[in-house]
Order: sequence, then C-alpha cells, then structure tokens
Amino acid sequence: MSDHRKRVSRLIAGRLSLCLLLSGCANLQPDVPGADPQIPAAWPVAGSSDTASAASENVTLSHSTSPATTKPATQVSWHDFFLDQRLVALLTQALASNRDARVALLNVERARALYSAARADTWPAPTLNAAITRGEPASATGIYTSSVGLTSFELDLFGRLHSLSQSALHAYLAQEAARRSTELSLIAEVATAWFTLALDQELQHIARNTLENRQKSLTLDEHRYRLGAVSELDLAEARTAIETARSDLARYTGQVMEDLNALTLLVGSPIAPSLLPHRFDVPDPLFQGLSAGLPSDILLSRPDVMQAEQKMRAANAEIGAARAAFFPSISLTTSIGYASAALSALFSGGSRAWTFIPQISVPIFQREKLWANLAVSQADRDIALAEYEKAIQTGFKEVANALAWKASLDQQRTAQEALLTAATQAERLSRLRYEQGRDNYIVLLDTERTLYSAQQSLAQTRWAQYNNQITLYKVLGGSWTVRPMPDLAEIIQGRF
Repeated sequence: MSDHRKRVSRLIAGRLSLCLLLSGCANLQPDVPGADPQIPAAWPVAGSSDTASAASENVTLSHSTSPATTKPATQVSWHDFFLDQRLVALLTQALASNRDARVALLNVERARALYSAARADTWPAPTLNAAITRGEPASATGIYTSSVGLTSFELDLFGRLHSLSQSALHAYLAQEAARRSTELSLIAEVATAWFTLALDQELQHIARNTLENRQKSLTLDEHRYRLGAVSELDLAEARTAIETARSDLARYTGQVMEDLNALTLLVGSPIAPSLLPHRFDVPDPLFQGLSAGLPSDILLSRPDVMQAEQKMRAANAEIGAARAAFFPSISLTTSIGYASAALSALFSGGSRAWTFIPQISVPIFQREKLWANLAVSQADRDIALAEYEKAIQTGFKEVANALAWKASLDQQRTAQEALLTAATQAERLSRLRYEQGRDNYIVLLDTERTLYSAQQSLAQTRWAQYNNQITLYKVLGGSWTVRPMPDLAEIIQGRF
C-alpha cells in the first residue's frame, strides 16, 4: 500500500473513531420518577377493617381439600396450576390457535423490529456507491466514481438517538408484557368458559332428572286422581311443576350449546370431545394451592403493571430526545474510493480519492416548536406515570376483591351443602307423608321445589368457587414459563 493510501486510511479511521467516541457522550433523560400508588402494604383480611393487622395474617388461597403446600402465583406455571389434564391440553391448544394470542405475538415481533431499527441509527452505516457524473450536454467529459463510506451519520453528542433507541426498547418490553397479559387473560377466559360449560351441563342434568321424577309422579297422581285420592288442583300443580322443569331443561340445553360455541371461538380451532367436561365430574382439588401471604408489591410482577411501567419509561426517554433537539446536531459524510474520467482507468494508481464533509444544524429559529415538543413529551410521561399508578391500584383492588370472595364462597358452599342435605331429607319425608295421605300435594311440591333450588344453588356456588380460584391466579400475575420475558442484556446482545 502506498504512503498516500496509508495516510488517507489512517485519517478516515481516526475521524471515524472520534465520531464513535463523541457519539452518545451526553444523556439528557430525566431520572425515572417513582410511582406512588398509595395502596396498603398488605392485603385486607375478610372480616377485618384493620389493615395493620392484615399485614400479619398469612392468607392461603386454596380449597380445604387442596394440597397443603402452597406457592405464590408468580411461581406456579399455568400447566401446574390446573390439575385436570383435559383442561391443560385445551389451554395448550388455545395458546397455539387463538387469534388474539397470535396478534399479540406479532405485535411483539413488530416492536422488536422497530427497536432494532432505532438502535441501528446510533451506529455508522457504511455504504458502497458507484456513479457516473457528466458535465454540460455539449461536453463529452464524464467522471466515474466508486467509493465506500458513511452518508449523513449523525454524531449523537447530546444523546438524541440514544434516547430514541431507549424509548423503542421500552416500547418493545411493554409490548412483550402486553403479550403475557393477553395470554394470561386467555388462560383465565378459556378455563372460565370450560367450567361454565360444566356448570350448564350440571344444571341441565339436574333439570332432566327433576323432569323425569316429576313425570313419574304425575303418572302416579293421575292414577290416584281417577281413584279420587287427589284433587284436580293437585293434578294441575303437578303439571305446572313438570312444565317448569321442561322449560329449564330446554333453556340449559341452549346454554350448553352456546357455551360450546364460545369455548370453540376462544380456543380458535375444533375441540376434541375428550377434552370437554362432563358436568362437575372432576373431584377436588382442581387447582394447585396459592399463597397470598406476600406484600402488595407483588403486583409489580403483573404483566399489565409491567406494561404500564415500560410505557412510562419509554415516555421518559422521549423527554431526553426532546431536550437534545435544543442543541446543534452534527452529521458527517465521508468516503474513500476512486474517481476517473475514463472507466478503464477507474482503479488505476492515480485515481484514488476521498471526501470528508461535516455538517452542523443549529435550531435557532425553532424555539417555540422545540419548547412545545418538550412540553408534550413531559405531559406524556406524567400521563404514563398516572396510568402506571392506576394499574397498581386496580391490581390491588382485584386481588382484595378475589380474597374477599374466596372466604365468602367457602362459607356459601358449606351452607349450600348443608341446605342440600336438609332439603333432600325434607323431600324424602314429605313424600312419605304424602303417600300415606297425611299431607296434601302442595306440601310435597313445595319441598320438591326447595330441593330443586338447592341443587341448582350448590352447582352455581361450586362454579363461583372455581371461577374465583382462576381469577386469583390471574390477578396475582400467574407465572408464564413457556416464553419468559427477555432479559435486557440478551436484548442488547441481539439474542432476541
């Protein structure tokens, strides 16, 4: 290599090194503000208005027949939380086929591509150019060039490009958290729809059994009416009870079909019959035990709260870019290559050429616009901060409500089971008295209706308990282990 080429190469390399050293030497982003959601340090305990005493309580979110070992929801993956393997298989199918989950994943890919593009702007991008330049039409003189270099590379002296890159990074992380939130909501919706189908199947079964029993009773009553043992009013009441059960059976049959259609839509593909429930045919426990004996800052691991935090950080980075816009920007265009009037001599020894063109832009007549842009970015950050705090407050309310309903539903189920036992005994005794002629049919019909209502109420209470367990897992930010949140270092290293 000639001395001239060496000097030019060292000059270009030195200036490029200086550009890289100067680039990003300032950061005008403000400190990330701390959130102050003003929520209690611990969950309130049902039946106690003293939050301080609640802090010392250890609330266990598990049915009395659940395993003794309990874990925080953030440490229990969904395929371990649901203990029915049919439901686990259905959830796996839904996560692969549901269109909302697919859109959420594609939005993550889009946000990652936007971050990659923004990050690429902070590094020099060499370009290879080849051109032919001619003079006036009357002139036959032309210049042939071939060069490699940088075109309009901005020196990030005040961190504008760095701030934009950080904003894109946090937007990507927010979208990733949104994906987790979408998938966690999908898990809860599919599980709830699955148990809703089981509930309506149970109610359909109760209505069918009631209808069959009342039809048998009507046959007997018609025979007794012909013998004069019962009145026509008793016969009419019996027929009324039958038609009520028939109407309920038709209604629950329609609901079962509607539930199946809703579940199929959520899953996003046809469901194998073997994955569907058959009434409440699964004995407790249906879920792994969850422990809520944790401080309320566990809410920070909820995907929707993480999404709100990342949005706030992205808006905070935009302030740094808006501040950097007040300062001059310097861009460089440099190249090294060959230039010749004859194409055949383009790469000869005497045709080497290089250029170095620095440009500076000073925003001296844009003061009002720049201040307005800064005010907008600050307002956006404050809005995002308020939404972040609200997300934490909403999460606390949802967990507190779920805890309150958990204790209430446990008591309701105990009462409903006792009521069903008493109603069954009352109906049996009333039927014996009616058959012995000691009571009229109205008394028997009243006990039958009480038993029918108790059976329905217990089924609905069981469904409410199952739904409450699912809600608790969701609002406590249940763990997601299939595709975890990417680590920041791995993102920067380009592994994601």
